[in-house]
Amino acid sequence: MLNKIILASKSKIRREILDKHNIPCEVKPSNVDEDVVKESLINESASPEIISKNLAELKANKISSRQKDKMVLGADSVIDLDGELISKPESREEALMILKKLNGKKHNLISSVCISKNGSMIWNYTDKAKLTMKNLSEENLKVYLSKISDEALYAYNVYQIEGEGRNLFSKIEGNEDTIMGLPVLKIKQYLKIQK
Repeated sequence: MLNKIILASKSKIRREILDKHNIPCEVKPSNVDEDVVKESLINESASPEIISKNLAELKANKISSRQKDKMVLGADSVIDLDGELISKPESREEALMILKKLNGKKHNLISSVCISKNGSMIWNYTDKAKLTMKNLSEENLKVYLSKISDEALYAYNVYQIEGEGRNLFSKIEGNEDTIMGLPVLKIKQYLKIQK
């Protein structure tokens, strides 16, 4: 049995991944204002990977500073298209624009995780997956979006690899859990060491 951790995220899919791997957790969303942090880091010319790492650490530290001696897991995922950060869409129109931008191209999906204790990071890890999107017509992209619920669209970026989103890609290189937002095997390895 692995140690119980606190998941500083309201992501249902991250919770499901932890449950699937028998990592007991309780959920306490950090409610960090990600847009403000991203904007600040972009203004400092931070790479998408640095932004992802910073957000994961910020989320974990925020909750762990209020949870004495408990391990808190923060996570963040971003799309990196040739160095440009692609954030989650805020509307269906924006989702279509993002899909058109990714259409026919290769991009990285970066997932960072951080474990903090008493307000400080004690471990972190970042993993990348490479995804090559098919060259699809605008009509096909609209049909895809019509099949995705609002909740899924705004929570999981513009594609759900575990569902309809798989059909958008001609090639997927990397761990599926990473693509879904949580490189869980590395987390398990770390937690086993901490037993």
